[in-house]
Amino acid sequence: MGKPLKFEGVNEELQKILDADMDHVGPRRRAREAFKDIQLSIDHILFKMPNDGLKMTESYEKNSRGLEIFSKSWLPESGSPKALVCFCHGYGDTCTFFFEGIARKLASSGYGVFAMDYPGFGLSEGLHGFIPKFDRIVDDVIEHYSKVKENPDFRALPSFLFGQSMGGALALKVHLKQPDAWTGAVLLAPMCKIADDVVPPWLVTQILIGMAKLFPKRKLVPQKDLAELAFRDSKKREQAAYNVICYKDKPRLGTALELLKTTQEIEQKLEKVSLPLLILHGKDDKVTDPSVSKALYEKASSTDKKLNLYDGAYHSLLEGEPDETILRVFDDIISWLDEHC
Repeated sequence: MGKPLKFEGVNEELQKILDADMDHVGPRRRAREAFKDIQLSIDHILFKMPNDGLKMTESYEKNSRGLEIFSKSWLPESGSPKALVCFCHGYGDTCTFFFEGIARKLASSGYGVFAMDYPGFGLSEGLHGFIPKFDRIVDDVIEHYSKVKENPDFRALPSFLFGQSMGGALALKVHLKQPDAWTGAVLLAPMCKIADDVVPPWLVTQILIGMAKLFPKRKLVPQKDLAELAFRDSKKREQAAYNVICYKDKPRLGTALELLKTTQEIEQKLEKVSLPLLILHGKDDKVTDPSVSKALYEKASSTDKKLNLYDGAYHSLLEGEPDETILRVFDDIISWLDEHC
């Protein structure tokens, strides 16, 4: 993790761009711009999704904290979308790689899809992979998607949160701050608890918690290979390396502490979740704990809730599974959204 990646057929100039220190946003933006055509041409089912008849827009805009945030939208070119789907990405990730294919599939099914990179992730400003306060990201997400929903073209439409992994935890916290603002939420392998296989031993965790107060930005937390744990299909696991602006170093101490605190907080508030829910989780997920998705389903006060558990599936349900599983998960998501519009 964090070592320079070598790609076949990449010239020396492009390799130099990819090998740059990605701590700050400039090198991440240069890497994405230089590499995006290669990314979108890999042999992965997500990049075979049709994009004819879609209007795609990218933008950079300063938020109320003065940070330049990258966002992107995918809309059906003709007619009004059925509803808005607002994406919350996972830890270390960006909305510019695998999610491109996910968004195209949803938009081709009639939905207006909106996504953003959080501060410190992807193409947004901020120290790479650093979360000083998880609630700040929650506020950033609420601010951004509130503007989307206030657009006169969309104001009357249903709106759904779509959270993946850490983004699932973020979507739940958005809902808890805005209990009546959303039509429903789709949660893929939500990070309501980090799996025991990923969390360091208790004693190490206690030492790291103490160190985080002194050195929050240090990259010191031991971590297993997340691609190995998250992707069941071996070819797709290798393709994860093409996500060149994903944060791949050891987690920063302050970030790890915030994620731990967030999951502990969410575990205590499951019964306060009240919106319509679709929860999807792989039974063999070694990154986020599927048993806590079961607890969310059982404890949430929502009267409209559904839990889909997939035999043998790992963490990355839409990126790392065999094609037939990916298509099944898409069908389950789109059917549920269609029923709730």
